[in-house]
Amino acid sequence: MPDEGVIKFDLDFSNATLIPSKILRELNAWRRILWQLALIGQDPQRYGGYGFGNVSQRLAPFDAEPGRRAFIISGTQTGGLATLDASAYCTVTQHDPRRNRVVAEGPVRPSSESLTHAMIYALDAGIRVILHVHSPVIWQHAETLQLPLTDPAVEYGTPAMAQEAERLFRETAVSDKGIFSMGGHEDGVVAFGATAEEAGTRLLSTLAAGYTLI
Repeated sequence: MPDEGVIKFDLDFSNATLIPSKILRELNAWRRILWQLALIGQDPQRYGGYGFGNVSQRLAPFDAEPGRRAFIISGTQTGGLATLDASAYCTVTQHDPRRNRVVAEGPVRPSSESLTHAMIYALDAGIRVILHVHSPVIWQHAETLQLPLTDPAVEYGTPAMAQEAERLFRETAVSDKGIFSMGGHEDGVVAFGATAEEAGTRLLSTLAAGYTLI
């Protein structure tokens, strides 16, 4: 996986001031848990040594049109940091997954999975938090766990992956489950919800169910 963590979309990026820390408190709390469980992190023995995993959160106004549903997202290659502060997040202000385009601002460039986050937020205005982790246990048992699954031929961070997310919302019960596995992205799992707690609880419940299969 030599290009893990590499931004593949057309990025229009500008430097901007830090996001207020108070906005990040709940999201950061859950990210810290995920890092401690090695669902987010950086390991020289995994994925070519690149950092993995990212988190995001919608910003008001929540009734914005789909392509302008702004969200904050952890920066590219921040997975190895145990805790994040505002300098590790940026704001995606506009996005067009079909055109492979993201507009973002902040002190750091956005995660390589920003297109997929953007598509999920565009599909359901009620989704406010997305957690993208790497879990071998969930990923390897995704079918047994009855998780919606993206096409194994589709790579991460591409318009095709964003379109796969759209397909799952159209053809499966993913909107009710709040979690899916990325078939073509080794160990990749995405959970989402109206809050960080909802998304995190879904993820950890699925992880526990996965451990019962080992």
